[in-house]
Amino acid sequence: MTRNILIAMLLAAGAVQAEEKAALPVELPDVMVTATRSEKEAAALPFTTCLVSAEVMQMEKLSRTSPEALREIPSVMVQKTGHGQGSPFIRGFTGFHTLFLIDGIRLNNSTFRDGPNQYWNTVDPFGIESMEIVKGPGSVLYGSDAVGGTVNALTRSVFDDEADRAVSGRAYYRYSTAEDSHTVRAEGRGTAGGKAGLRAGATVRDFGDLRSGGGDQPKTGYDEVDFDIRAEYLINPNLRLSAAHQTVEQDDAWRTHKTIYGESFHGTTVGDEKKRVLDQERHLSYIAFDAADLSGFIRDLNLTVSHQRQEEDQFRIKKDDTSDIQGYDVDTFGVSLQAISPTKAGEWTYGAEYYRDSVDSYLKKFKADGSLKSIGIQGPVGDDAVYETVGAYVQDVVPLSDRLDLIAGARYNYAQADVGRYEDTAADGPGSLKEDWDEAVGSVRLLYRLLPDGGLNLFAGVSQGFRAPNLSDLTRLDTARTDELEVPSPGLDPETYLAYEAGIRGGSDKASFELVYYYTDMKDMIVRTPTGRVIDEYSEVVKKNAGDGFIHGIELSARRTFAEVWTLWGNCAWMEGEVDTYPTSLPEKKREPVSRLMPLTANAGIRFQPSGKYWLEAVVTAADRQDKLSTSDVADTQRIPPGGTPGYGVFTVRGGWHFTKNLTMSAALENIADKDYRIHGSGLNEPGRNLVVALDCKF
Repeated sequence: MTRNILIAMLLAAGAVQAEEKAALPVELPDVMVTATRSEKEAAALPFTTCLVSAEVMQMEKLSRTSPEALREIPSVMVQKTGHGQGSPFIRGFTGFHTLFLIDGIRLNNSTFRDGPNQYWNTVDPFGIESMEIVKGPGSVLYGSDAVGGTVNALTRSVFDDEADRAVSGRAYYRYSTAEDSHTVRAEGRGTAGGKAGLRAGATVRDFGDLRSGGGDQPKTGYDEVDFDIRAEYLINPNLRLSAAHQTVEQDDAWRTHKTIYGESFHGTTVGDEKKRVLDQERHLSYIAFDAADLSGFIRDLNLTVSHQRQEEDQFRIKKDDTSDIQGYDVDTFGVSLQAISPTKAGEWTYGAEYYRDSVDSYLKKFKADGSLKSIGIQGPVGDDAVYETVGAYVQDVVPLSDRLDLIAGARYNYAQADVGRYEDTAADGPGSLKEDWDEAVGSVRLLYRLLPDGGLNLFAGVSQGFRAPNLSDLTRLDTARTDELEVPSPGLDPETYLAYEAGIRGGSDKASFELVYYYTDMKDMIVRTPTGRVIDEYSEVVKKNAGDGFIHGIELSARRTFAEVWTLWGNCAWMEGEVDTYPTSLPEKKREPVSRLMPLTANAGIRFQPSGKYWLEAVVTAADRQDKLSTSDVADTQRIPPGGTPGYGVFTVRGGWHFTKNLTMSAALENIADKDYRIHGSGLNEPGRNLVVALDCKF
């Protein structure tokens, strides 16, 4: 295993950027919006950023889901509890410690739980144009949850590079052998008079049971149907009105590791439930008004009003044939206003946003004969609940000299939770709560051009992050890790983070590299704490603001093009961290490794592209054994093997052929050696030898 990692790191050390940037697996984008909320040249930003385009997602990596499109990015580990789930760890954080945006609108809501979750999987990767990733805290611009990183999925404008064509369309098909899956995407676009336009698309997906290198994994398939539509009207060249809607529906996505159908991996235990199935729905609608290049004090202006509804239903049959069904509906109303003003004192970006979650939650328990046993006070989170956040921010981008740029910003955020009823386990009955919090954070970042042309830059920054307690922290009543039951924990305080980052970045037409070190200091992190009580064979855990600690790491990425047609690229990431926990119900705290921390991981590849017609690439991904485990990791016996998750090395060959300008075919043979392996913390194994084929037709 160590040998595979050393090979990949040696490849990474000599790597560089290819001439045909859009065709590469991972790249520094030319332009980045998310880092500063305005278009900036990515190489000239004091942030660690990455962009994954639709071409890379769908025809290069042949990604199955939006989370899986983030693979091969340094310090990103895509954990999957189930095949219908996917939760990227970014610099050691996941779940509600990472923020996902869709066209700048928060996907995160107040029901998001600690640790990995499935919600990023409800974003159709075939309905977006690109994903922008900004690593590290982004709380100044985006508020709570933006701790490990912020990912912004950007949808495609109606008026794109095909604007000269009144009508256009696209048909896409993807097939995978190890997933036994079929994906079909169809979309159409039309414009009238160059001022109004409409784009609509639908994706239908059928996943069979996943086959790993160790054999079939039963009860891992699921179905999904997605739909999106976007309309735009150009009031004039500088004023645009947009309206969009997205719908994603997933049916029968099993959490197999909790059930008798789970497969043991290097000694992991198998669950005893007979069934645990999730259905997910997400509906997002929004209207946006954009003004650009205005005369006067305000140059750019954006106003967005949104409504998002998320529905989650879980059905479970326990080993004694008793069952339950639980779930919740979340309606989120949001409004944001942002302006940009260039002044002699720099370019000011400022604005405010408001989000309001309305939550209904339920739980019904049934006897073995199917008759109703009881109706719970709440479902996974408190019932009849409202969670509100309001924030105001300001940022200034200042060129201090020809070579030195400063980006400084600040934010004030207020949050309030009002829960009509939750199960107060201490009082053994229903309770209600109303709590509020506020937080002020800031960020300062610098970029220095070692070369006048910007070909070699130093950058550094200090950023604060925060996360206000949400409804999941305060009122969650649900199973957590193996044999744990999480109960409501009112009275919590916000988590706070202080992150330091420094790096060097260089690039030319033939080569590029980036080396970054980061250190994140954690204060008052909310951690699970055993109480010593046992409820229905589960160990009860509550939450406390006890998690002081740190995570730090190093990222290296590089590319090199030689002989005009060959590109060598690679990246690697190392991290470690510790945090204070309560491993038992005793009052003493203990400092332990951060849970589910990404092991040393490297990706490397060599690409042959003699022309724009076709390309061929060989890729190796290697990860070391992860045996630095917390007490909760050790207890998570259904997902993490005794002693830790084994390392692995996986080899893939992929390529593509542009038959015509509008017809492209791609194929990949993944995991050529049919390795049986698992991403650390996952509930199932990755695909075995897997042939993936995609066909993209535009007309």
